[in-house]
Amino acid sequence: MWLEALAGLPEITLSSIDITCDTIRAGRPEDCSNADRERLYACLQQLRPWRKGPFEICGLKIDTEWRSDWKWNRLKDHISPLPGRVVLDIGCGSGYHTWRMAGAEAELAVGIEPYKVFVMQYWALRHFLNNDSVWVLPLGIEDLPSGMRVFDTVFSMGILYHRKSPLDHLLQIRELLRPGGELVLETLVIEGNNDAALTPEGRYAKMRNVWFLPSCSALELWLGKCGYKNIRTVDVTRTTTAEQRTTDWMRWESLQDYLDPEDPAKTIEGYPAPLRAITIAAAP
Repeated sequence: MWLEALAGLPEITLSSIDITCDTIRAGRPEDCSNADRERLYACLQQLRPWRKGPFEICGLKIDTEWRSDWKWNRLKDHISPLPGRVVLDIGCGSGYHTWRMAGAEAELAVGIEPYKVFVMQYWALRHFLNNDSVWVLPLGIEDLPSGMRVFDTVFSMGILYHRKSPLDHLLQIRELLRPGGELVLETLVIEGNNDAALTPEGRYAKMRNVWFLPSCSALELWLGKCGYKNIRTVDVTRTTTAEQRTTDWMRWESLQDYLDPEDPAKTIEGYPAPLRAITIAAAP
C-alpha cells in the first residue's frame, strides 16, 4: 500500500520550494490542478499517521499531530549555527526537523528512523522537495557503526525516555560526535532535584515503553557522568493540546486522551503531565 502511494504521486512542476519556514512548502496552489491535488491527498493519506510536521504541497496542508515547528523554534537560537555542519537526527520520523536542519544550511542532514511508514513519508516528501543534503535511512541508532565520531551535531529528540538504559544512549551518541561536537537533547522530564527520576510502574500517558523521566538537574548529572562538557538546559516547556493533537492526518488518540480529564496536570495514570526539556552539551 505504501509503495502504491509513492508510485501514485502526481508529477508536478513546482514554482517554489521553502524548507526554511515553519510550514515546509513545495509549490503553490496554482501549480497543480484540482484533480492532481485530490490524487495527492489520497496518496498521502495512505501513509497515515503523519506525526511530525507541518507541510504544505501545492496548497494541500498536511496538518500533522505535532506542531514540530514549535519545538524547532524553542531550540534554534540556542544551538551552534548549522552552516557547513554534518548533522544526525535520531528517530526523525518523516524528517521534518531534518529538513529544517538543511534549511538552516547544514552541509548534510541525515535522519535515522526504524519505523518504515515514516521513512515512506520522507520519500513522498522528497518527491517534491528533492534535495541531496537531506536523507532519511531506515535505521535505529544501534544499527550505526560504533566509534564513528563524524557528526558535528547530533539531535536526539523524544527518544531518551524510550531507552531502557538512558546512559547507554548518551554514551552511544558521544561515540557518534566528533570531539567537541554538540548534542541537542530533548526529552520528557519531571520537576525535582539531582536525585529525582520517575520510573513509571506501567504505562505513562498510555505509552508502554517509557522507562525513565529525570529532573533537569538529574539529566545534567547523567550527561556529566557520560563525559559531556558545557552542559546547560535551555528550555523547559509543558506540552499542551495545541501542540500535540488529533487531526485529519493523525486520526487516533493524542494528548487530550492521555491526560486526566479531571486534572490535566496529570496523565491518565496519575503521573505528572508531559514536561519537555531541551539540554545542550559538548562531546569530549
